[in-house]
Amino acid sequence: ELEEEARPPVELRQRKKPKSSENKESAKEEKISDIPAPERVPKHVLFQRFAKIFIGCLAAVTSGMMYALYLSAYHERKFWFSNRQELEREITFQGDSAIYYSYYKDMLKAPSFERGVYELTHNNKTVSLKTINAVQQMSLYPELIASVLYQATGSNEIIEPVYFYIGIVFGLQGIYVTALFVTSWLMSGTWLAGMLTVAWFIINRVDTTRIEYSIPLRENWALPYFACQIAALTGYLKSNLNTYGERFCYLLMSASTYTFMMMWEYSHYLLFLQAISLFLLDIFSLKQNDKVYEVYKIYIFSLFLGYLLQFENPALLVSPLLSLVAALMLAKCLQLNVKKGSFVAKIIKVINFYLVCTLTITLNIIMKMFVPHKENGHMLKFLEVKFGLNMTKNFTMNWLLCQESLQAPSQDFFLRLTQSSLLPFYILVLIICFLSMLQVIFRRINGKSLKETVTLEDGRIGERPEIIYHVIHTILLGSLAMVIEGLKYIWIPYVCMLAAFGVCSPELWMTLFKWLRLRTVHPILLALILSMAVPTIIGLSLWKEFFPRLMTELMELQEFYDPDTVELMTWIKRQAPVAAVFAGSPQLMGAIKLCTGWMVTSLPLYNDDDLLKRNENIYQIYSKRSAEDIYKILTSYKANYLIVEDAICNEVGTMRGCRVKDLLDIANGHMVCEEGDKLTYSKYGRFCHEVKINYSPYVNYFTRVYWNRSYFVYKINTVISFQS
Repeated sequence: ELEEEARPPVELRQRKKPKSSENKESAKEEKISDIPAPERVPKHVLFQRFAKIFIGCLAAVTSGMMYALYLSAYHERKFWFSNRQELEREITFQGDSAIYYSYYKDMLKAPSFERGVYELTHNNKTVSLKTINAVQQMSLYPELIASVLYQATGSNEIIEPVYFYIGIVFGLQGIYVTALFVTSWLMSGTWLAGMLTVAWFIINRVDTTRIEYSIPLRENWALPYFACQIAALTGYLKSNLNTYGERFCYLLMSASTYTFMMMWEYSHYLLFLQAISLFLLDIFSLKQNDKVYEVYKIYIFSLFLGYLLQFENPALLVSPLLSLVAALMLAKCLQLNVKKGSFVAKIIKVINFYLVCTLTITLNIIMKMFVPHKENGHMLKFLEVKFGLNMTKNFTMNWLLCQESLQAPSQDFFLRLTQSSLLPFYILVLIICFLSMLQVIFRRINGKSLKETVTLEDGRIGERPEIIYHVIHTILLGSLAMVIEGLKYIWIPYVCMLAAFGVCSPELWMTLFKWLRLRTVHPILLALILSMAVPTIIGLSLWKEFFPRLMTELMELQEFYDPDTVELMTWIKRQAPVAAVFAGSPQLMGAIKLCTGWMVTSLPLYNDDDLLKRNENIYQIYSKRSAEDIYKILTSYKANYLIVEDAICNEVGTMRGCRVKDLLDIANGHMVCEEGDKLTYSKYGRFCHEVKINYSPYVNYFTRVYWNRSYFVYKINTVISFQS
């Protein structure tokens, strides 16, 4: 009261403004008068805020640029790329990477962009007896964009095509790292978290990216956009974001979602997992209802625009993402306007969850009935076999199961993450956030009211919607990565981000102290100290242990040396007719397509049933089949030359029963797979061995025209002499 009397002029002025003289109104005005006006914020505070944002942005951009330069330098040192001839450089692109880069080369050779696109969409010069829409089937939009940029910017006079191509991919990896930096910064409030995210990402790069081994892979083009989308989504979900910030995040999210969908054929599956995370967030966090449904609209827009621009790709219409979002929209229309927190509202939430799940499955079944599609049927069969729901002797299924990337993670994987201290801190952060999230959920179930603004002192990190989303998302991705190791490249970057955010967040430490009921030291002060000290200690230990290793890697001069493949490609370009068709393993066929441009019988692609069947048939050259059988298979695909690889024929597999020849023997019934199986003895030897011995009937069908230590090339005879 004494303070009120000490300021009579101010109070009089405030009371003259309202027309009403009621006590409640005057009390409100008194409260308003105590709130400092924006213009009264001290200049040094504004300067501190600006400096923090400026330094953070500078650190984020610098981290991305340094990582891109590091990748470029490491790639040069590893392959001695600048001192290689063009053929030797192209051989470094192996498997499906070779196919993607070969189409980039084709676009640059085309007389015009329109002609180049037409030739790719009506491509009959890659696979014999098959016309494919390569742009749709292989998601070649990155190559189209790269070829346009290369010619439009006049780079053809400055830089070689291969350097321009890999330079774009390395630049995207820099954007990837910057997006992860920004995400952890947005969540923790300090750019120190971003620095720690980048450090963990680079140190664990064996598990965070495949960029070192396969530069043109679709995921290397697509995942940077997904990281940008997640950064924008994180900002969009924040409760204290202003209108302009929301609009910017929404626009960035829209653009990156659509671009991500165009870059990778499997992108809609990742977005499906994200949509599930947002659906669960919507159930647990009532405040973000409208924002979540705005994100659903982005999904629908991206799906239909992608459908139109991907040559009416039916895979997008029958995708689980579209079914889920449509079900969520329908469920929202059917929702009743019931008072939040009431018993009826809780019951409706349970009904809504059941309704969405049922509608999603129903809509997906209906779409698949009416939309003609070839939606990766082999993937479903693979998952059935993977989880032990079915048994098969099929070569393709068993071959996929034997791929290292489709196995469960090894002990080395967990050991590497533990040695870099990433896994222990990630588990700590995840447990605290998850338990805090459960605490908030139970509080809501019990009908307790929640505070409008959560302060640091409250210690409720699980109440923030962006935290709930990331916890659910990382659990979903982690669960899949525990089954299929190849998915670690999607999961581990967000493990780096979440762990760094947690140790740098005073709110997380405060949540822990609230549970421990810490009273000896002021908890807020200790939380602030730990949020600075712990990441600093981690950073210094990582610097001491791993920085010398990174520098050693950059100093080591390595060389990609494969003279046998170089000799083979040189022979094909000089000796083989232009119209010749080559048959062999899919991986080698990809290299032949890139290095020579000659037509092949198969490709290392696993999203087309016809190509998978071709691969299996061509692989029969390593089975115990007769010369006549192999000849019929090869001539049915109009093959002129056959290439036998010693590495496959004499393979010594590390995993039992996973050699190509063993899988073929199982599929052909020449080897016992399970007890009780019947064994059919083959009266023929293994073809790849027998054909090397020049005796009938093999010489009647095949004539050896070239060989070196690794490859044997046979001309397939058009006129056969059946002499014994």
